[in-house]
Amino acid sequence: MNVIGYVRVSTQGQVKDGYSLSYQQDEIQSYCEDQGWHLVHVFTDEGISGAKVDEEALEVEREGFQDMLTYVSSHKVDYVVVLNTSRLWRSDIVKVLVHRELKKRSIDIRSIEQRTYSIFKKDPSDFLINGLMELLDAYQRLEIAMKLGRGRNKKASEGKFAGGGIPFGYKGKRGSKQMFIDEQKASTVQRLFELKEQYPRWSLSALAEKLNEEGFTTEQGKRFTKVQVKRILDRKAFYQGTYRYGQIEADGKHQAILNYGGMCL
Repeated sequence: MNVIGYVRVSTQGQVKDGYSLSYQQDEIQSYCEDQGWHLVHVFTDEGISGAKVDEEALEVEREGFQDMLTYVSSHKVDYVVVLNTSRLWRSDIVKVLVHRELKKRSIDIRSIEQRTYSIFKKDPSDFLINGLMELLDAYQRLEIAMKLGRGRNKKASEGKFAGGGIPFGYKGKRGSKQMFIDEQKASTVQRLFELKEQYPRWSLSALAEKLNEEGFTTEQGKRFTKVQVKRILDRKAFYQGTYRYGQIEADGKHQAILNYGGMCL
């Protein structure tokens, strides 16, 4: 049974009350020996007046605590042993955050002064607090999505690439919001629209077969199907230089394939 210890002193008063770091460490060492557990390491936080909580990232800002989480992310640990759960948290919000991080890794807490304590034990107050935290998480995700949406809408209204899959015939650098014409694939797009213009009554399957006969291939180097042909034809406005994103339509900043190299459709 591999376990780790955690000790913390946040005020001088706690030292006077018998919560010194050395006292906590000795108690944890003795407790683990009595249980026959292998105490791998004891993580320490000293001189912090309570735990700071990053409300945006939902993180507990303690160096020793963060070192402990880093350790358990790559090592098998069964328990975190503390003198009292107050060493890990002093508020309900920090309690929920600690529970969340340890539960991810199936690690329980063993408290020397609270012998029956377990983070997997059902507590009515925990349901309420966890529910509130889930609502907060959902709110933050929605807020982020709304911010991203506003940013993307602004880009789209300016004709800039606002995200999503890059249409066939273009290429883009990772992390970049710009698209550039892929010469080889662009010729495929141009040929397809030429065929559509020349043979307006041809079916999608016939157009796909003609592209295959002439040696054109998909993004993955495979034969065209009617589905892929339709996807390209449905983007005619885009290939002509118009950018659409949701209900937004603007002159695109991307170079138009159907007005490229002397071709105009």
